[in-house]
Amino acid sequence: MNRHAVIFWLTLALGAYGIVDMVWKGSLGFLMSLLIPVLVFTAIFLLYKYLPGRRSRSPKIKPSARTMAKTANSRKQQTSSKRKAYPFHVIEGSKGKNEEEQPKYH
Repeated sequence: MNRHAVIFWLTLALGAYGIVDMVWKGSLGFLMSLLIPVLVFTAIFLLYKYLPGRRSRSPKIKPSARTMAKTANSRKQQTSSKRKAYPFHVIEGSKGKNEEEQPKYH
């Protein structure tokens, strides 16, 4: 098991034990000590869910048919070229060839 998972489950179990122990004793201090974390958790959740910056994204604009035609033509031109010209070429080696086929002088 992952080390972080063990630490997480151990912390969760100890927290659950603490809550059950406080409920068993039935003190009013338990409700007050539990109220603050619940309020903080609720505030964080509401801020995350209703964050104002998330809704102010610009709407997605659909390109016009004319623009799509231009991009399609440019893609056709790029794919229609047979090969790209590179500034280097492959020099074949001499392994596996007969010496009779090779010239004696270079």
